Amino acid sequence: MPSDIEIARSIKLKPITEITSSLGIPDEVVYPYGKYMAKIDYKYLKKIEEMKDGKLIIVTAMSPTKFGEGKTTTSIGLSLALNRMGKKAIVTLREPSLGPVMGIKGGATGGGYSQVLPMEDINLHFTGDFHAVSSAHNLLSALIDAHIKFKNELRIDPSNVFWPRAIDMNDRALRSIVVALGGSVNGQPREDKFVITAASEIMAILCLSKDLEDLKKRLGNIVIAKNLDGDFVKAKDLKAEGAMAVLLKDAINPNVVQTTEGTPAFIHGGPFANIAHGTNSILATKLALKLADYVVTETGFGADLGAEKFFDVVAPTAGFSPDVVVIVATLRALKVHGGVEEKNIDEENMEALKSGMANLIQHVENVRKFGLPLVVAINRFRTDTDRELNTLIDELEKRNIPTALSTVWKDGGEGGLDLARKVVELSEKPKNFEPIYDWGDPIKVKIEKLAKEIYRAGRVEYTSRANSRIRDLEKKGYGNLPIVVAKTQYSFSDDPKLLGAPRDYTFTVRDLYPSGGAGFIVVLSGDIMTMPGLPKVPNAVKMDITPDGLIEGLF
Repeated sequence: MPSDIEIARSIKLKPITEITSSLGIPDEVVYPYGKYMAKIDYKYLKKIEEMKDGKLIIVTAMSPTKFGEGKTTTSIGLSLALNRMGKKAIVTLREPSLGPVMGIKGGATGGGYSQVLPMEDINLHFTGDFHAVSSAHNLLSALIDAHIKFKNELRIDPSNVFWPRAIDMNDRALRSIVVALGGSVNGQPREDKFVITAASEIMAILCLSKDLEDLKKRLGNIVIAKNLDGDFVKAKDLKAEGAMAVLLKDAINPNVVQTTEGTPAFIHGGPFANIAHGTNSILATKLALKLADYVVTETGFGADLGAEKFFDVVAPTAGFSPDVVVIVATLRALKVHGGVEEKNIDEENMEALKSGMANLIQHVENVRKFGLPLVVAINRFRTDTDRELNTLIDELEKRNIPTALSTVWKDGGEGGLDLARKVVELSEKPKNFEPIYDWGDPIKVKIEKLAKEIYRAGRVEYTSRANSRIRDLEKKGYGNLPIVVAKTQYSFSDDPKLLGAPRDYTFTVRDLYPSGGAGFIVVLSGDIMTMPGLPKVPNAVKMDITPDGLIEGLF
């Protein structure tokens, strides 16, 4: 089979204005970035707000593994299949970060004959949104240190500055740094750190904002530090929100590209799914819902992270009511959760397959708690055997779990028709969507509902620091915010080595902090990395560009 980039280059792309015209979007609100990418003025939403919304399809997965489950590929392929059926479908995705692209994970534009294009541009600088977020983030960082140097009228405690720096690259050397060395002319030395841009609160803010005014308000509410009295200092206290919004004035507009089969795709924003909510922008999804019969939206990591946060945080914020959930599963992931070692992953192993099914079934049970119909999409790989596939399908059917085989990597939209038909059928069924907790619940009640209902913990343990933070947050008026639990993606639990479907363990909350601008509280459990590092042999060393401008080694 040809590589992803070879397949991408074999596709004859349509001019982006032809893609937007197919959606009925007038040219005056389309801002092209070259021939094949564009932004759409978010204010166009106002002009079409009376139009009926399409169906909202959420794509999630079982607990992920290092092998990749093909969630993005499945999301794109489902939209292709829906369009082949004569439905009007749009896929909405997060933008790729340069860190994974240059690191080990690679790009995030799908694969095979189920991609969004032009994949090189999308995976690299795209329309500059990540650069805008980094600039706005670092402007605030610079303003904080300038304020501390010049009189410090807000009485910011230098030992209690929460706001880091940001860069869109994996660089472990920046996880813990000291700034302002070299004498008093450079400011007051203090410990600091960098986060990758996808982990910036500004990325979460961009994706949750409804318009420029909302964006500016959220930027102003970022909690940057404590003062010497222990009170929170916010970005608006520095009068930073105006300039930050200026830097984000174009980034707020959703991006539109096309798929390998020439259908529209909206790709906008890229927040992490553990320390943030892990979904593309509200604006992109709202716009797509007005323009399509079906909108396929991917959520980050497994259903216990990205999907849960969509249901409990994003949907209430935006007023969304999802119609169907697709849970992506692979035989490889099932075998990993059944105890198979990496070197044996492609060998048939019926015992491990059946054992690993507990992980998938627990995700199914959890999604049903939100009152939504679902289908399991089995993303087939070349090494999967018919006996394994048939066993999985039989076991799921015994449990009345709708199932569809997907071969969209190899066959494009044709390989997703079974899945698309089931999604359409399920979208007509009654639903009773309900988040798992109320925002008004006390912080500990929200945490324990998630820990016990979704993560299946037996009890929740809080460190003394976490208890102190909870008291402080509730005292300062942050108790009514939703929560975003930052934990490992590899397990339901807070231990990445606890695979399968662990239950009745102790879930430990070690710390909390407010994302006041984004509008949620981050609950830290386990060791979450906000600045990844490059591997021993990163993807970057395999990349090159030919004299005629063709990029090599990007995938």
